[in-house]
Amino acid sequence: MAYVKVDPSYCKGCQRCMEVCRQNCLSLSGLSNSSGYDYVEFKERTQCIGCGLCYIVCPDVAITVYK
Repeated sequence: MAYVKVDPSYCKGCQRCMEVCRQNCLSLSGLSNSSGYDYVEFKERTQCIGCGLCYIVCPDVAITVYK
């Protein structure tokens, strides 16, 4: 099963990855990183297909997709 790792130190919470995720695998964490941004996190137990769209649209290179 594929999954996504978001590096909270790079994520600025722009939510572009959330908008393109067809499987609704990402959500805001409700926590702030060291820069004060509410970062995105991968939802456990979701049906990630490893398409990589979240990685492609991330302007901060905060996402890694594992297949």
